[in-house]
Amino acid sequence: MKFIPTGLEGSYEIDIFPIEDERGWFVRTFCKNEFAEIGHSKEWVQMNHSFTNNAGTIRGMHYQQPPFSEIKLIRCIAGKVFDVIVDLRRNSETFLKWIGIELSAENKRMIYIPEGFAHGFQTLTDDCQLIYNHSEYYKPGVEGGIKYDDKMVGIKWPLPAKNVSERDGNHPLLDKNFEGLNIYNEL
Repeated sequence: MKFIPTGLEGSYEIDIFPIEDERGWFVRTFCKNEFAEIGHSKEWVQMNHSFTNNAGTIRGMHYQQPPFSEIKLIRCIAGKVFDVIVDLRRNSETFLKWIGIELSAENKRMIYIPEGFAHGFQTLTDDCQLIYNHSEYYKPGVEGGIKYDDKMVGIKWPLPAKNVSERDGNHPLLDKNFEGLNIYNEL
């Protein structure tokens, strides 16, 4: 695995390198020792799998409130998506900055998302599937979200938005009073 810093502290693009032969290929998607080198020490406690039918669909931008913030590891296993993360950490040097990377079944790339980030994606093809590893259990009532087209963040989606769920379309817009998520128990 090759961990490539994204420019948003603590987040990484991860390239994985299949071992191929006449039968096909094999790839490792997690190694406790290699992840420890980037500071990952939490256990993965939940895995989720999503399927999205149509290109252009946006899902997100989701996070969990502290103290239930979670680290995520995302991989696309079918199709192609534009995966986006937004730094919501209070006092972070990259507060409200975002990055988007292409994840696809073909490139086998993953993204490592630290606590305090919102996450979402737009499908670039039909029939996309993502696998998510989570360091925290889903907790109803502590989930949060920001609107996918919030002007304070300014995400540039590659396709016109469509098939946005009612929930995602109703996430609140940020305002100048939004101080971010207190991930580090700051006073």
